[in-house]
Amino acid sequence: MSQYWSPAVRELTPYVPGEQTRERVIKLNTNENPYPPAPGVGEVLRDYATDHLRLYPDPTSAALRDALAETLQVKSSQVFVGNGSDEVLAFAFQAFFCHQAPLDVPAITYSFYPVYANLYGVALRKHPLTGNWEVDIDALAANPERSGVIFANPNAPTGHAHSLMTIEALLKRVTDRVVLVDEAYVDFGAESAVTLIDRYPNLLVTGTFSKSRSLAGLRLGYAVGSEELIDGLLRVKDSFNSYPVDSLASLVGIAALKDVEHFEACRERVITTRERTRQRLETLGFEVLPSKANFLLAQHPDYAGAQLFASLRERGILIRHFNTTELNNFLRITIGTDDEMDSLIEALETICG
Repeated sequence: MSQYWSPAVRELTPYVPGEQTRERVIKLNTNENPYPPAPGVGEVLRDYATDHLRLYPDPTSAALRDALAETLQVKSSQVFVGNGSDEVLAFAFQAFFCHQAPLDVPAITYSFYPVYANLYGVALRKHPLTGNWEVDIDALAANPERSGVIFANPNAPTGHAHSLMTIEALLKRVTDRVVLVDEAYVDFGAESAVTLIDRYPNLLVTGTFSKSRSLAGLRLGYAVGSEELIDGLLRVKDSFNSYPVDSLASLVGIAALKDVEHFEACRERVITTRERTRQRLETLGFEVLPSKANFLLAQHPDYAGAQLFASLRERGILIRHFNTTELNNFLRITIGTDDEMDSLIEALETICG
């Protein structure tokens, strides 16, 4: 450790992303969309004028927020945008969760939450999943002393999604602090809580263009909530970086939102391939958790997760293995194209005999 680091930095354990490689592999480890973005995105990239680059982007991202508001059927004043949903989540931790009481969070969920909590000095109260590997909504709502509630729906890396009715039941019980629902994977079969924001001023919903819009390389995310919550995010943003979303990203994001037909077609292809893959994995003896995301979490009773991960890696297929007590035997498998999933299944047939 460096003598120049502050004490807070010495205590950090950074988030570890999925492996990125320049090797020619079948990449099923980071939940990227296997299909290209909307055709209109290419037109924006070709026509983008060099003159734009010398000017600062609109600090309010008004055009992008208007497009998102139209897509999500909310007001522009209820939308916030940033460089990927991870940045939006970081702003939310600063704006809403830095209280003395702990933040209620599932014990197994998106692994960036504890990283942000450590960075901003937020204590976590972790709640185990239910016996069905579901986020325990009752446990999240049980403690009146809290700095807030955060969970992913669908949850990562399990893939389970709660219904809108269940989320509303939580909001009726937690009214004094922010409830943040992270909807990075909502477009692959779950119900969005965005429809509830007008009834529950403490609800903040975050989303991303990385998954269902095929724009992971662009880094574009958003939050939707009451105007007072959006104002809180803006206070943090404007104290950190007044121009978080560049002008090219805004134009590309708008183009992706406009092409509804392409979005629906890609989304349905991923869902269909996910269910086909689930059935084939189960035929091979895997236990596969139900998923409303663009990935599956699976384990085999006769083969260790680390063994399967390494064997697939040797065959040029990357998946995600979490070396934790709870998930040590599980593999998280991103849904790729049909050809990529066929290659995965063929490799597993060989490995599993």
